[in-house]
Amino acid sequence: MKDVLAVILAGGKGSRLEPLTRDRAKPAVPFGGVYRIIDFTLSNCINSGLRKMLVLTQYKAMSLDRHISLGWRRFLCRELGEFIDVVPPQQRIDEHWYQGTADAVYQNIYTIEKERPQYVVILSGDHIYKMNYMNLVRSHMDNKADLTIAALPVELHQARQFGVMQVDSSSRVVGFEEKPAHPQPIPGDPQHALASMGIYVFSARFLFEQLCLDATRPDSTHDFGRDVIPSVIGTHRVYAYPFMDENLDEKGTKATYWRDVGTVDAYYEANMDLIAVDPQLNLYDQRWPIRTYQPDLPPPKFVFAEKGPGARRGQALDSMVCAGCIISGGQVERSILGPNVRINSYAQVEDSILFEGVNVGRHARIRRAIIDKGVQIPPHTEIGYDPELDLARGFVVTDKGVTVIPKSEGTERFLEEPSR
Repeated sequence: MKDVLAVILAGGKGSRLEPLTRDRAKPAVPFGGVYRIIDFTLSNCINSGLRKMLVLTQYKAMSLDRHISLGWRRFLCRELGEFIDVVPPQQRIDEHWYQGTADAVYQNIYTIEKERPQYVVILSGDHIYKMNYMNLVRSHMDNKADLTIAALPVELHQARQFGVMQVDSSSRVVGFEEKPAHPQPIPGDPQHALASMGIYVFSARFLFEQLCLDATRPDSTHDFGRDVIPSVIGTHRVYAYPFMDENLDEKGTKATYWRDVGTVDAYYEANMDLIAVDPQLNLYDQRWPIRTYQPDLPPPKFVFAEKGPGARRGQALDSMVCAGCIISGGQVERSILGPNVRINSYAQVEDSILFEGVNVGRHARIRRAIIDKGVQIPPHTEIGYDPELDLARGFVVTDKGVTVIPKSEGTERFLEEPSR
């Protein structure tokens, strides 16, 4: 893996995840309480032995840059050729933003060439999964491939959101269409199509040649899926690599898990998956740890154990509670609390995700909500019980009824009852 460079695309706007992406890039959105979405891709790299990484950013990248600086650079040794560099847009061509995934890599081609890799792994920074990229690279080498595409079966109705491949008996790609209106199913399996995961291994020289060629095409959108891949299938060795999950459930058996948390509802459901008794995604498997920045915070604390009518009991059931939290006489069920959250007396939080620093006032009631960093919930406030009231307050209510309270301009946001 010393000859392999990972290029992580982390510059998308994440507009479908608004308002969670109003102030941060999609890969920097918190997930599972203490993690950020990009931590899964970065952890996969480290666990796979990949220690040369370029993270290409674009929009609202400050929090992502800070997170990587605090949590990821400390155990990589530059003197040994190990690094993770956050690369802002270079705007080398006509001073424009990246026009597509291929253009993002092309505009950083000099930085990539400088490392003299033999192979370049192109990754997305906004998916939740566990994968050993070493096996992917090994398959690429064994096939003497120019390009290898990681693939997984998806239901036919979902395949319209992906690049869809057709392969022969040796897994060589013979057809590829990006986001087809009518996806072609897998032979013998009419309910599924073979989808690209947006994970590619290129032989470096081949990648440079194709990027330079694509840059000269005026009709190109400069995207790997739409332009580069379809143009090379008939003339070069392009192979599919079946997704092999490193995720083991609590019984030690393989549990395939891959999520694109591209919408608020998908993001909410993926987080709620984690609090199941036997979650599909196992964060407690030390064989394949998910790393992140861990601030110096005290352990979570649960106080008040009164008994009788009207008693205060600080407790959390079927929930994940991060460091620094204080459950002070409140009740939490089926929820995820980020660092430094405080739940005050008689408050109730159900089926919700609370980001770092949220403070829930006494007697407040919260249900099916996502509350962003630093939001202050006044006493007796109800959220998630009246969608019309939540909308009148200026919050977002998703199609599936999840209320989202965005971060304020400062560090706090106080709710006020709107005039009705």
